[in-house]
Amino acid sequence: MVPFSVLDLSNIPQGGTAADALHRSLELARHVERLGYRRFWLAEHHNMPGIASAATAIAIAHVAGGTATIRVGAGGIMLPNHAPLVIAEQFGTLESLFPGRIDLGLGRAPGTDQPTARALRCGGVNSADTFPQDVQELQSYFHPVVPGQVVQAVPGAGLAVPIWILGSSLFGAQLAAALGLPFAFASHFAPDHLEQALAIYRHEFRPSAVLKKSYAMAAIGVVAADTDAAAARLATSLQQSFVLLRRGQPGPLPPPVDRMDGLWSPLEKAGVEHAFREAVIGSPDTVRRGITAFLQRTRVDELMVTAAIHDHAARLRSFELVARIRDAR
Repeated sequence: MVPFSVLDLSNIPQGGTAADALHRSLELARHVERLGYRRFWLAEHHNMPGIASAATAIAIAHVAGGTATIRVGAGGIMLPNHAPLVIAEQFGTLESLFPGRIDLGLGRAPGTDQPTARALRCGGVNSADTFPQDVQELQSYFHPVVPGQVVQAVPGAGLAVPIWILGSSLFGAQLAAALGLPFAFASHFAPDHLEQALAIYRHEFRPSAVLKKSYAMAAIGVVAADTDAAAARLATSLQQSFVLLRRGQPGPLPPPVDRMDGLWSPLEKAGVEHAFREAVIGSPDTVRRGITAFLQRTRVDELMVTAAIHDHAARLRSFELVARIRDAR
């Protein structure tokens, strides 16, 4: 059976606060832990008024400290924003506190706009071009310390922190294959290269000390409710948020609406439908068919589910319905 996991952006609901969002993330993590989901990942974004997980390692500690068994990690850390040693120390600390439960997913995008990216690096240049070298440097800090080693991660050295490569293009697939690492594709918002990336990753994969066989995960948006109409209404929160983001007006997650007419242009509607074309939205039967078709088409080893739903109770209910679908397959 393909395991299911959760990607959470710690969305700040309209009318709520970052504290509300982080408390809801923990409540969701406890909920999906009881439901048997494998992982709970948080994502790094900056200068986003609607996302509370900018200090991702701290948010992970908050969630891991309030749960017991579910794996908790980053989906992901945007490595160009950080020195590899700092990330090794942060995740070495997390692994020391929560042994055997921490994942480190790495991406090469800044997770924000260019002015904010420059501010994050104190005016330094974008280091996305050195991403492969930075990943390998980060890996080295988790190796046991050798005689004469000048710089080491404390804590971090000698700890088995699983590293994943994240991607929404072919580059991440190629790098994950070359390094023999697990690969996660962001098809929840950038589906264009999904199948080609998976094919490249599997074909070019080289076994490594950490992974003998390719292991691919894909993320999709899933909104489940009692009826197709109820789920479609819940999904309008993300649709509104995406339109506002593309207009350069990011903000808290809006409440759902009955109709999107008048809230987007035909071009904006087409953009939303394209970006979220892998999303599965509907009643349990509709969601079951959609997830089954996605798994059969992609043959991924693991499915990561994400859902930006304004009403917290409806969000918990959606993940519960998805878990029932998983268990009934």
